[in-house]
Amino acid sequence: MNPPDITFPPREPTTASDQAPVKILVVDDVPQNLLAMQALLQQPGLQLLTAASGAQALELLLDHEDVALALLDVHMPEMDGFALAELMRGAARTRDIPIIFVTASPGDPLRLFRGYEAGAVDFLHKPLEPHVLLGKVRVFVDLHRQRRLLRQRNEELERMLKLNEVMMAVLSHDLRTPLSAMLMSAEVLKRLAVGDAAQRAAQRVKDSGRRMSHMIGQLLDFSRIRSGSLALDMQPHDLRAVADTAVAELQQAQPGARIEFSTGGDLAGRFDADRLAQVFSNLLGNALQYGEPDEPVRVQLDGSDARELCFTVRNAGRLSDEVLQRLFDPFKTARDGGHDGLGLGLYIVRQFVHAHGGRVTGRNGADGVEFEVVLPRTPPAAAG
Repeated sequence: MNPPDITFPPREPTTASDQAPVKILVVDDVPQNLLAMQALLQQPGLQLLTAASGAQALELLLDHEDVALALLDVHMPEMDGFALAELMRGAARTRDIPIIFVTASPGDPLRLFRGYEAGAVDFLHKPLEPHVLLGKVRVFVDLHRQRRLLRQRNEELERMLKLNEVMMAVLSHDLRTPLSAMLMSAEVLKRLAVGDAAQRAAQRVKDSGRRMSHMIGQLLDFSRIRSGSLALDMQPHDLRAVADTAVAELQQAQPGARIEFSTGGDLAGRFDADRLAQVFSNLLGNALQYGEPDEPVRVQLDGSDARELCFTVRNAGRLSDEVLQRLFDPFKTARDGGHDGLGLGLYIVRQFVHAHGGRVTGRNGADGVEFEVVLPRTPPAAAG
């Protein structure tokens, strides 16, 4: 049986692992059949693993990883191809290897059923047609190369993302020291300034420093969220006390802010007070920034449900359908060409709420734009 004039096109290697040959396992108890398979399939870029029995094939699979295809003879003594396939399907490292059965028997529906039940992707009948064999093998070789390349690119992206998050965390952390000094200096300048112009200039420096500090905090939170290192300190707290803390800090920065409260029910729960204070701060800051200046921001705290805590932040106005679709996406302000922030506030809100086992929604209500946060009083991870 002479090899036909069909070759596998070379692939331009992109990494060291991409240069590794594609491995194909061939199992047949007849030496002449193994030689014929080798003559057909031995080409640059392919590595043939040949075994004369099922036991030898299992030994090869223990020594070799990342096998692209297995060509198994059905009729073999001691362990036939079906039994070998079932053993391969039972092991984690070999269960995903595509299997093509090679048989000399005519098409038997029961035998075909057993083969596909054992995990076959196809059958080939002897005598083998070289073009058919090479055509099928080529499909699985190409698929394997594509999967390998995709895996390598995913690993590279994962490494780049991790490096980016580490650099962002380090950079953000190191920026806080000179920023703190700048804010203290701005406060001193404001107190010592003579004249309205100097007072306004010092206040602008202070306001800009606060915005920068807020952005740095958001970058740090974003880095923790994306790297999976966000940790929560779940303790018993009162939701109203947490909301009061957030409002006091916000009104210190914006003395003219109008915020109205309404409360009801038992507001005790188990949560991370600092993270929830940040949720309040982000939602209130967002409402004050985009709401109508003559209308107050309304906050409603509801503890009437024995299992959940709920709070709603409302402001006058309306969101477009386009904005609603990507309300919680990160960096949306930057994509829109805005300069008021990083566009991370609502993204961080959703991540913090989800980390507590809760949910947050934003919508256009009868009284304007409203964000509703629902939290379990005792998150599942903190239960017991």
